[in-house]
Amino acid sequence: MTIKTFRGFTPKLGQRVWVDDSAQLIGDIEIGDDSSVWPLVAIRGDMHRIRIGQRTSIQDNSCLHITHASDYKPEGHPLHIGDDVTVGHMAMLHGCTIGNKVLVGMGTTILDGAVIEDEVIIGAGSLVPPGKRLESGYLYMGSPVKQARKLSDKEIEYFQYAGLNYVKLKDEYLAEAESTNE
Repeated sequence: MTIKTFRGFTPKLGQRVWVDDSAQLIGDIEIGDDSSVWPLVAIRGDMHRIRIGQRTSIQDNSCLHITHASDYKPEGHPLHIGDDVTVGHMAMLHGCTIGNKVLVGMGTTILDGAVIEDEVIIGAGSLVPPGKRLESGYLYMGSPVKQARKLSDKEIEYFQYAGLNYVKLKDEYLAEAESTNE
């Protein structure tokens, strides 16, 4: 992995975090315990902060960035991702807020100022426009994203399964890395 300090900020990793060797982490980033960052992910906190919660998985080829402060948007948009979030392959998250227990489908783009409440599923390939708020307890799909239907109890239970599944997988990667370093 490449961890770069920028403007005096060095990425901080919680306990038992897995970051693949090919990932790039730059600047003001904090990643919570038991989270994972998979191959070819870029997380760039160079002009604002990025916070990623616990047991959150950022999957292959995803790009995470912020919106800097400017005359246009004086406070900018940091990127905040909650606990137990699964971010699918090739997602683009830019200056948005994602709650807890969220599934972001593969190839989804979430733009500046969007807010994703807790317990939301966003279908693969969706586009969440700037400033859009996705209400808790629903499946959203499309480009631009639209509320499709209420989540079932089984889908809500899946959030915990998905989070723990990636915790187990990253623990296997950590164990294998430790055994090869002995």
